[in-house]
Amino acid sequence: MKNEEDKKQNRVNVPAEEALVDTRVDHQQTVPHTLPAMADAAAVVLPAIIPSLDMMRRAEDLKRLRWGMFICWSFSTFSGKEWTSGVADVSFFRADDIDTDQWARTAKEAGMGYILFLAKHHDGFCLWDTETTDRKITKAPLGRDVLAELRGSCDRYGIRLALYFSEGDWTWPGARDGALDGSGQDAAREKAQLTELLGNYGPVEYLWVDHAAGTGGLSHAEFVAHCKALQPGCFVGFNHGDQIDADIRLGEDGWPGPLEDQTAAGPHMRETVAGNYLLAEFTYPILPKHKGGAMWFYSLPEHDGLCHSSEKLYRDYLGAVKYGNLFSLDVGPDYNGRLRDIDVRTLRQVGAMIRNKPADSSGSSSTSMDGIS
Repeated sequence: MKNEEDKKQNRVNVPAEEALVDTRVDHQQTVPHTLPAMADAAAVVLPAIIPSLDMMRRAEDLKRLRWGMFICWSFSTFSGKEWTSGVADVSFFRADDIDTDQWARTAKEAGMGYILFLAKHHDGFCLWDTETTDRKITKAPLGRDVLAELRGSCDRYGIRLALYFSEGDWTWPGARDGALDGSGQDAAREKAQLTELLGNYGPVEYLWVDHAAGTGGLSHAEFVAHCKALQPGCFVGFNHGDQIDADIRLGEDGWPGPLEDQTAAGPHMRETVAGNYLLAEFTYPILPKHKGGAMWFYSLPEHDGLCHSSEKLYRDYLGAVKYGNLFSLDVGPDYNGRLRDIDVRTLRQVGAMIRNKPADSSGSSSTSMDGIS
């Protein structure tokens, strides 16, 4: 495990005027990069955003990213279950190594434009060196700030970064551990965690907010306002629940489709009233359905040969291009923090297809994919 000085050196602290400014879209940033203590961070009065950001231009910029890698690596990697409750000791996360360069390099080889990284699941385990709790990766056997390392890897390979964040937390006051809508309520801690994520790790393209465990104390309007004050150009979306302030439509288990087609957002948005979206995303796991183990996280060694075909992934990539969607393909690193060999091979194959059969803006390629299942 690294000592405290090593951990401080590992964190990526880029000056605010560089890290949180996207010159391609005149990204504006007004909040200092230095994070106050937790209590102060929650109470800080955030300045007005001047000038206002043209989010339509930001949306067009993000559409050009086309597809990315959704990395889920947390307690559920080791439990073999989608949701992992009842964990009191962070040493449950027993990984002792990680290779974020492999993640970013593979994303680059696949023709991906971004990595969407799970920063915190419902179980409250933080994959960054937070000051808000000891339930974090730097207190686990790995002892390293994974988000800081991933930020560096993304920068090295020219990959952008987005973040998944569970707004609900089963460790906060009043929580029902493991329950749907079972989150405790701690608005101050929720704000402090968002302030760390959006203040200490450079530009974040969008926040994929999971509502399955309920809200953590902030309403969705308050959540969005806080994020926009920290990074005005960061899109914010919720996989279900109130959508009124969301500017990106999330599609858990969704598929390619036009922005106005709410059904393409998948089953979790079926009863949800659409928001004023500027952009649509969809995501599903690289693992096909199987018995036993998780879907969104690394499953079990017995499933190491299971993977969707490169042809299917390429077809949905073409659909994303056609409709101007973002396609976030979920890929779960294994117990040692590496992507499975079959995932790397498959993604390289898709990357070769993209390079050899480039799609135009309609989603058509030089070679028809009709008939591929």
